[in-house]
Parts: sequence; C-alpha cells; structure tokens
Amino acid sequence: MRRSISIPLGIMAAGTAGLAYAAGVEVNLYRLRRFSIPLLAPQAQPFRILQLSDIHMVPGQRRKKAWLSSLAELRPDLVVNTGDNLSHPDAVPEVISTLEPLMQLPGVFVFGSNDYFQASRLNPAKYLRPGDRSHAPRRKRAENDWPAMQAAFTKAGWLDLTNTRATLDVPGHGTLKFVGVDDAHVRRDRYPAPAQSEDENGESHGHAYGGDERPRDDSPATEASDALTIGVTHAPYLRVLDAMAADGVPLILAGHTHGGQLCVPFYGALVTNCDLDRARAKGLHTHTAGGHTAHLHVSAGCGASRYAPVRFACPPEASLITLLPRAS
Repeated sequence: MRRSISIPLGIMAAGTAGLAYAAGVEVNLYRLRRFSIPLLAPQAQPFRILQLSDIHMVPGQRRKKAWLSSLAELRPDLVVNTGDNLSHPDAVPEVISTLEPLMQLPGVFVFGSNDYFQASRLNPAKYLRPGDRSHAPRRKRAENDWPAMQAAFTKAGWLDLTNTRATLDVPGHGTLKFVGVDDAHVRRDRYPAPAQSEDENGESHGHAYGGDERPRDDSPATEASDALTIGVTHAPYLRVLDAMAADGVPLILAGHTHGGQLCVPFYGALVTNCDLDRARAKGLHTHTAGGHTAHLHVSAGCGASRYAPVRFACPPEASLITLLPRAS
C-alpha cells in the first residue's frame, strides 16, 4: 500500500517543484541569443539587429525592466520590436520608460493583440488545439492605451510597420526596406501592395486577409531598389510567411509563440499558438513559398501573460541577429 501511495505523491512533488521553478526561477532567467546570417552584399559591413518581442509588461517588474534597458549597451544598428509589449493596462508608462534607451537607436515596430486589448483569463487547454487559430475578436474587449505607446515610439523615430512598407536610412549602412503586417492572430493583417504596383486605372492594391486595422496612411514609401528588405510581423501565421517569402523578402522576423513557453526537455514546444509547426517555434529557420526562400527568425520573447507567468525549458530571451556579407 505504501508503494502505491508513494508513486502519486512523488509525481505531485515533482509537478509542484517544476511549477515553482517555472514560475519563480526560469521566468526571470533572461538571456540574449545570438545568430549570424550571411545575407549582405560581399563588401558590406556587418549589420546587427536587436529583436525584442512579447515583453508582456506588468507594473513592478524591476528585473525585466533593468535587463531590457541594459540591452542598449549592445549598440545594435537596428531595434525591431515585434509586439505584445503589454500584459496590464497600467504598464504603458513602464514600457516607454524601459525602452527609452533603446529608442535612441534606429528602430521599427508592429503591435500584437495584447498591445491593443487588455489581457484576460483563458482556458489553457485551448492552446492544445492544432491548426490555424487566428480569429477576429468575438466580443468587444477593453483596450489598452496603445496610441500613447505608438506615439512614443514614432516620436523617437521608430517606424510603425502596421500593414505597410517603409524605408529607413541607417547611419553607416545606407537604406533598408521593410514590409510589415498587423497581428494575424486577430486577423488584423493586410499585406501591403508592392511599391508602384498599380492597375490600369492607376490604383494601388494589396493582398487583404480581412479583419480590422487601425487607421493609418498605407502609401508605400519611395524605395531604393538595391536595399535589403526585412519582413516584420507579430504572429508567424503561414499566410503571412507565404506572402512575404513569395514577395522575395529575404529575412522575416516574428514573435508571438513564446517558443512554446512550457516545453518538454529534449522534445521542445508542445504548441505555437498559431499554425506554424512546432519545429520552428523559436530560433532561426527558413520558409519557402512562391519559388523564394526566406530566413525566418521567431523570437521566444522575454515575457508571459500575467495570467500564466511561467516558463519551463524555454527561458525568456531577446535576440541579436548579425547580418554578414555573403562570400564573393
């Protein structure tokens, strides 16, 4: 009898210890992941991109704030913020103050659904369902003060890439081109028309996936034909990755997946919270569509929802991606 009782008790003890580790230790083990991609022209100088994603800020997270602010010491050439900065409606000022040192550098951003809408309690079991999990909001949800965050970012000079194309001159590196979409998880993504793409009536068109989007001017910027193009999206849904790869975009940056957040050692992520396969839940991969292959980097992010503040076998992260010249 003692043996039959000890086994369940042992499992319970192991589960309790694992939960305590996930909630009290690993969720605060911030790390910087480094990747290199030979993508630039043979004579170009290396170009360093710092990608931040899924901060999910809650007031009072002093350790997270200090770590994020310290990343400015890396002096990257470009900062890319792939959204979900918030997990509490009162955290907007803390996001702005935390990222202020990084906003002194060239940057671009898109938002995720948690930037727009206040976090809510969800049934964790729903994340185990496979397939395309994007959806338009079924009911009106309380909004965060995302316009204040958007205004702070753009005032600092960061480009808002919501469903648009844009160019950015980076000191010492020339012109970069960008194509970005809004959060596909809540069907706000509308792939922007290529620059100068007009029909016979002179009207520009883009490929629309449907859903709402915040008002903005989507007129494509004047682009340098020889500039590197970077695709930026919050959620790496296949429809977005297919559109960017088929468009010839050589590098795509995304977040949203949290790397699975709760992973199994030596197995990896159980879910991605989108239709991306588990093998590409985080890290550097490729994606092929329309005869073109793009480098795809999916950030596991550095936060978690305040209603699920745990991580296991998937530490919080930011990524420093160095673009290197191709061999002659």
